[in-house]
Amino acid sequence: MTLLSSAPGGASVRGPADPSPSAATTTKSRTQGGVILAVPALVWYLVFMVGPLVAIFVIAALHWPGMLQPVSFAGTGNVSAVLDDPVFWDAVRNTAVQLVVALPLMIVGAYMLGYYVAQKPPGHRVLRYLLFIPGLISTPAKAMVFYAVLSPDGLLNGALDSVGLGSLTDAWLASPSTALASLIVVDVWSGIGFTAVLFAARLGSVPDEIGEAAQLDGAGHWRAMWRIHFPVIRDFVGVVTMLQFLWTLFGSAQNVLLLTQGGPGSSSTTLSFLVYQKAFIAADLGYSQTVGVVLFLVGLAGLLTIRRVFRQNY
Repeated sequence: MTLLSSAPGGASVRGPADPSPSAATTTKSRTQGGVILAVPALVWYLVFMVGPLVAIFVIAALHWPGMLQPVSFAGTGNVSAVLDDPVFWDAVRNTAVQLVVALPLMIVGAYMLGYYVAQKPPGHRVLRYLLFIPGLISTPAKAMVFYAVLSPDGLLNGALDSVGLGSLTDAWLASPSTALASLIVVDVWSGIGFTAVLFAARLGSVPDEIGEAAQLDGAGHWRAMWRIHFPVIRDFVGVVTMLQFLWTLFGSAQNVLLLTQGGPGSSSTTLSFLVYQKAFIAADLGYSQTVGVVLFLVGLAGLLTIRRVFRQNY
């Protein structure tokens, strides 16, 4: 709406009118409505996200020998107990090895597999469904499958015996030298297919002109994969890497529990399994949540590092 005003010389000048009260009222009501709709999500976040995080730090400062036992203030006693425990340092080493080995294998292998699927080879639709199969199998079922493969009288040792390599047989899940490696194999197998499908979906959204231009320039599939397509989806690679980092760091405890229970000794104990072991088996909640604080700090540092490594350069 505009208003007419008189200018010197009798000319009329159009000027903008003040916003009507009804328009301002409508905008204000919409803003208030958006805030009201966000309240349930905010309450959910505070109760189930921020609340447990605060509880971890609180419990880490307590001496709490079981859910129904009396609680007392421990101060830094739990920190000293954790740092003086050789099992904790074994868990730190095992977790570091797990991340350093499993994460690159999973991300690089999944990216290459996803690139192959994105090229739409014959049967690529069926291949997408097959890659989803590990994600559709429950964790106990996966553990049963790998126990049948890796047990002393399992499929792997049987296959080695049948081809004359019986000297290589081992109790894979019960040997200190192979238990952690077996768990890493399970982690990679469980995550590589689903991650490859994610990469294939993202690579499918890259304009075809980019690949065609690379072919005209004489670039082969290897060069196009790493020099052309990888920089385009670099930020997405970072997101997927963060997700798999968190899964490996926090979610591997269930495989440890079902297959090795941290043994033999502490050769396959990880930080996430140590949290479970101390809380539900040893009934030492203060120690458990002190390790939980360490896990939180490691996860936060890892996420910030991955984000910095994979951020776009343009």
